[in-house]
Amino acid sequence: MGYFESPEKFEEVIVGFFNAMATSEMAPKLLKSGLVIRFNYTDPDLVVVVDCSGDQIDVRPHDTESKSQVEMSMSADVAHKFWFGKVNLTKALTRKEMVAKGPIPKVLKLLPAIKPAYAMYPQYLDSNGYEQYNILKSA
Repeated sequence: MGYFESPEKFEEVIVGFFNAMATSEMAPKLLKSGLVIRFNYTDPDLVVVVDCSGDQIDVRPHDTESKSQVEMSMSADVAHKFWFGKVNLTKALTRKEMVAKGPIPKVLKLLPAIKPAYAMYPQYLDSNGYEQYNILKSA
């Protein structure tokens, strides 16, 4: 079993985090990209669209209908480790731990914009009652 005991718990954590990012200092840079990204997670399964094409970031779990420019597929555990800064995107793509479809250079350009998320994620977990998922504390 992975880090998350149920699909509902993973959805609660990751969608909540994306919504926190959507109102953080990262939001203007993400909005500037104009990208619509679909995240396809496995183990547990979840689809989340993060739409940066409007005036504010729109996070939509279970959205399998909207068109996206980028699709990122990975396990929930890889995503969880990524937000701690423990997964190098380029290496993960090379190793097929993450699979990306769409304009990959645009995705790579977002890395500097999301760098603050690596510090934000463990704080988000701790301040929202998800301490048990903070791998930095249990490492």
